[in-house]
Amino acid sequence: MEHRAVLLHEAIESLNLKPGLIYFDGTLGGSGHSMKVCSDFGSKVRIIGVDRDVVAINNAKNLFSKTNCKYDFILSDYRNMNKVVGDLKLRNVDAILLDLGLSSDQLESSGRGFTFKKDEPLKMTFSEDINTKLTADIILNNWSEENIANIIYAYSDEIYSRRIAKAIIDARDKSEIKTTGELVEIIRNAVPAKYRNGKIHFATKTFQSLRIAVNDEIGALKDGMENGWNILNINGRMAIISFHSVEDREVKNFFRDKAKAGEGRLINKKPVIPKDQEIDGNPRSRSAKLRVIEKIK
Repeated sequence: MEHRAVLLHEAIESLNLKPGLIYFDGTLGGSGHSMKVCSDFGSKVRIIGVDRDVVAINNAKNLFSKTNCKYDFILSDYRNMNKVVGDLKLRNVDAILLDLGLSSDQLESSGRGFTFKKDEPLKMTFSEDINTKLTADIILNNWSEENIANIIYAYSDEIYSRRIAKAIIDARDKSEIKTTGELVEIIRNAVPAKYRNGKIHFATKTFQSLRIAVNDEIGALKDGMENGWNILNINGRMAIISFHSVEDREVKNFFRDKAKAGEGRLINKKPVIPKDQEIDGNPRSRSAKLRVIEKIK
């Protein structure tokens, strides 16, 4: 499936970019948002992009090599954007965008177990490095029932988190859980029939929770927002697209606190959501929420 950047026009327009400014894309992914900036401004806006996935970085470099845009694409985590900017001999940027969604490329072709639609090794790491310290199979085969239940509930509000965690423990007592297919069957047998036939796939929330835990996505988001704020110029804007309530709550609270402290101005008090036309063309966009803040102090 071709990757489609979510809330593409809304996100870029909200950043209020102008010639001479620096745009930082903290979640480069399929390069959709950065390419929009490139298309709109050419070489008049400098683009800096980071991603934890070397495939995303290489694809972006290949794509942008055919343009006249000014860009630096770096293999890194957006939580370290202050260091990335410093290494480029810069002090500040004028716009920051974080699109927290999983790219279609990672979902469909990474082979790391992000999707429950294929039978793949249970890794779920954004990085291609198979020696990453924490992977989904390590959590499933080594963590306690209570800890597994807690992350499934905390990172997705999965109402059957306890039942799923118990089923995972029972299954691993018989044999190690190695693939996404095995995990899907464990979840299938743990939840009621009505839930199995619901609108949202019954494994969605468990897979989401494991991915968030493996990649420390909430910790990265907190660090990224704080470090990003520190390098954002006065009158610069930060835009964040989230895809579930846990992320959105973190963004909402951070932006609210900055506004209350008189450091920022909320550009949209309520999140911007995709229009029906976008959802029809890209169903994965249906849960997206865009929040934007401008730094004033």
